[in-house]
Amino acid sequence: MLYRRRLRTRIILSFLLLGTGLTSLFVISTLLLRSRIENQLVETWLQKEVHNFVDFKREHPEPQAQYELSARRIELFVYRASSPKMPPEWRNLATGVHDLTDPTIGANGRIKVAVDREPDMVGFLKYSYGNESLNLRQLLMLMAVAMALCSLLAWVIGLWSSRRVMHPVTDLVRRVRALSVDGQPEMLAPHFLDDEVGQLAAALDEYAERLTRLVRRDREFNADVSHELRTPLAVIHGATELMLGNADINDKMRQRLQRIDRAAQQSTHLITALLMLSRNERGTGNTNLLQLANQLLESNRAQLAGKPVQLRAEGDASASVDVPEAILSVAIGNLIGNACKYTAEGDVLVKVAHDCVQVIDSGPGISVEDAAHLFERGFRGESATGTKGAGIGLSIVGRLCELYGWKVAIAPRQDARGAVASLSFDPANPC
Repeated sequence: MLYRRRLRTRIILSFLLLGTGLTSLFVISTLLLRSRIENQLVETWLQKEVHNFVDFKREHPEPQAQYELSARRIELFVYRASSPKMPPEWRNLATGVHDLTDPTIGANGRIKVAVDREPDMVGFLKYSYGNESLNLRQLLMLMAVAMALCSLLAWVIGLWSSRRVMHPVTDLVRRVRALSVDGQPEMLAPHFLDDEVGQLAAALDEYAERLTRLVRRDREFNADVSHELRTPLAVIHGATELMLGNADINDKMRQRLQRIDRAAQQSTHLITALLMLSRNERGTGNTNLLQLANQLLESNRAQLAGKPVQLRAEGDASASVDVPEAILSVAIGNLIGNACKYTAEGDVLVKVAHDCVQVIDSGPGISVEDAAHLFERGFRGESATGTKGAGIGLSIVGRLCELYGWKVAIAPRQDARGAVASLSFDPANPC
């Protein structure tokens, strides 16, 4: 993952790098240009000076003839071509200007020696420029100080500019965070100029308006569906209760009416759960887990269609959870219904503990790969071949667990064939 700095930091760094880069380029260019021009001028002048000196000595060989130099810190020497007095370190120097050092001058004994070789004599001009070297060092120090000051100035300007540039953005962030989820959100665009930030605020206003309409329409739809579906379900439930109270109906008819009543009750619970999911709300209530498990097993018993499957529940009879019965009915009911659907023979056992419910079946089992995706909407594992369903029930269970902070999982059994579905009400202590 790439590390992205904050926008304000990037603006400051941009100014700092720009100021430092331009100053460094200016300093380097100045030093290079100074060195090149100085060397060209000095070497040309020295070569001309030594040539004039040789010509002068040729015309005035008498010792008392004095040649006047055009600059100080210059010494002139002329020797016959074979003179033994010629300094050894200069004897083999060719015509031109040479950079040498003279230890007799001191630590900064840097000199330039201009040589003019003629057939009969050799002229030398020694120029000491140690002071100029010191001046160059001082110039480098001044350039370094100037570079540091320019970099500091660029950083200050970047800091000031970033604060001005980022102020509208931080103001926009503050106003977006302060927006209310309920009701009509406050318009952002009127608080900003018609620039990039203002255009972003206008785009956010348009998006917030569309989102508000969608949320309002979704809430109205949920409320309408909840009301319109609960009313006929209540009528069905009341009618089946009245019919079940009639002693003249036979056992077969009674079983069918009980099945209709259970289906109406399950639909009511499912509507309640979906409505709470859509509103992202948690309901209140208290539900006995073992009692609910027995009711759900009884509801699924009629759907076994003659399969040799034994349904039973065991565990702590006093275990309860502060959650509405409708929510737990949907969550645990889907796990039990899923186990009954895929178990052809054997048993389905519901174990109830204080903070956990386990549904253990002897069905075909499940692979570890499928278990990791069972709670995704529309996913059906390999063992679901030949069965009906759209893969939505377990997805609803997963969403309910996210809403209430529970943990749900389905894994293959380790001791026998089948699967174990676990619903933990305390994620810190899973089943």
